[in-house]
Amino acid sequence: MATIEQDIDIEVPVDVAYAQWTQFEEFPRFMKNVKSVRQLDDTRLMWTAEIGGHEHTWEAKIVTQEPNRRIAWRASDGPINSGSVTFEPENGGSKTHVHVEFEYEPQGLVEKAGSAAQLDDAIVRADLGRFKELVEDRGTPTGEWSGRIEGGRVTDPNA
Repeated sequence: MATIEQDIDIEVPVDVAYAQWTQFEEFPRFMKNVKSVRQLDDTRLMWTAEIGGHEHTWEAKIVTQEPNRRIAWRASDGPINSGSVTFEPENGGSKTHVHVEFEYEPQGLVEKAGSAAQLDDAIVRADLGRFKELVEDRGTPTGEWSGRIEGGRVTDPNA
């Protein structure tokens, strides 16, 4: 298993950073290796990414979503992949600290070598940098979803 943790500070309020993160289908705009994310419903996402020169497709389930605070997920099929992203207000609420943490099971020699060399950490750091640029440049999210998910079920779609 490999674990990645990265942090970034973004010069927008929490609600703006969080709302943009909920626009999962926009992830290819800032995640280098992600080719597509299709939202199947409020809790399920179909991912396609190119990792180590190989294309991977998997379904992920959002298990927790606390508006303006935290989103956690896990793969429902394929190799192990789970994690969370948290959003913390800073500087009187004008800034957001974003913390991403996830675990995954590298597949094949190329992915295992990349993980051992910590190339994955550098990719995630760069992805977060592009997310920061996207959010700060726009100033407003491309959309938002403020529902609440607990235990993988939507508990309040209009939170």
